Amino acid sequence: MTALTELFARTRAEGRAALIGYLPAGFPSVEGAIDAMRAMVEGGVDAIEVGLPYSDPLLDGPTIQEAVDRALQAGSTTQDVLDTVHAVAVTGVPTMVMSYWNPIEKYGVASFARDLADAGGAGVITADITPEEAGEWLKASRAENLDRIFLVAPSSTDQRIALTTSAGSGFVYAAAVMGVTGARTEVAPAARELVGRTRAATSLPICVGLGVSSGRQAAEIAQYADGVIVGSAFVRAMLDAESAAEGVDRVRELARDLRSGVAHGSRNR
Repeated sequence: MTALTELFARTRAEGRAALIGYLPAGFPSVEGAIDAMRAMVEGGVDAIEVGLPYSDPLLDGPTIQEAVDRALQAGSTTQDVLDTVHAVAVTGVPTMVMSYWNPIEKYGVASFARDLADAGGAGVITADITPEEAGEWLKASRAENLDRIFLVAPSSTDQRIALTTSAGSGFVYAAAVMGVTGARTEVAPAARELVGRTRAATSLPICVGLGVSSGRQAAEIAQYADGVIVGSAFVRAMLDAESAAEGVDRVRELARDLRSGVAHGSRNR
């Protein structure tokens, strides 16, 4: 049993959705990111995605791109990502890496899997690789008992959803919208339908991300999904802060608002 399997078993027993938060490693600094992620946990986030900064983030909107650029300009490395995972995982929450494929391949697929497992990592969300192309990663991650989280989107056919979910583990990342990441004022109407189609293909937990920015939106998604994923809103809270300390306070408060929303929505399942 993996850390993510245990998490979703617990949240299901509690009758609620899980709250998952994202921040890139190295922003505003390595230690600053760790402090912010720990604050997110204090605010009620159940699992953390540690973003691996990459120079060509095809799926990331301007908010996350700005933070990633700052991390790269400051010299953020893959080792910093692994160190961040270790520092956050000791809080007891499942800690994943969110990454594009190129940095993992450059690091060495088997080496990355081994070093992530040694750091206490729970798995990897691979943003730009399909199961058909992921043979080396499937082998390496299984050897280290790491979960493999793939994405499905509103444009995914039922056949594609079945193929993707059969190769994954931990949970399925259901992208609520087509396009890049970024906070939005409303939950995309396609999200609920996508969750329903995905649930017909797998018993894995299904988590909805892309665009969630408030407790109200989190409550809406928690009514039908197993997890709510929030990224850009946490990053924006850090970007808008006048100091790293203020950023930590802002993400903690945002986490509390989102957790409250998740709890409210879960009661209306």
